[in-house]
Amino acid sequence: MTAKTRTRRNTTRAAAHTTRALGYRTLSGLIAAAVEQGRMVRTGDFLARVGGDDLPDGKKSWYGRHVAKAYRAATGAEPLRVWAQHRTTGKWIHVHAYNVVDQALYSGLFSYKGTQHLLAADYAEAA
Repeated sequence: MTAKTRTRRNTTRAAAHTTRALGYRTLSGLIAAAVEQGRMVRTGDFLARVGGDDLPDGKKSWYGRHVAKAYRAATGAEPLRVWAQHRTTGKWIHVHAYNVVDQALYSGLFSYKGTQHLLAADYAEAA
């Protein structure tokens, strides 16, 4: 058994015997810490920053899919995932987390028809 396997097994065991919120935070580890510190951002948080906080959950979900697709096309790798509590249902779900200046976040705004108006508003303010 390698040290990495042992560490993961011990982390999983510890997460199973704590509160649900602490357990998911433990499983997410450094990624959750980076999201809390603002070094990484989830797609829903990014939408809130650019004025798309009032979008329905379905549009936010599709935006996230477009961002993930743009990220995969640009890097050839899967985006990082973090456990987060859904804002309306309270269920714990896996969501993608990105660097705050990742181009995929803006590519997703452009490629998804439901969020293109947010990108146009940003350009209009800058002009």
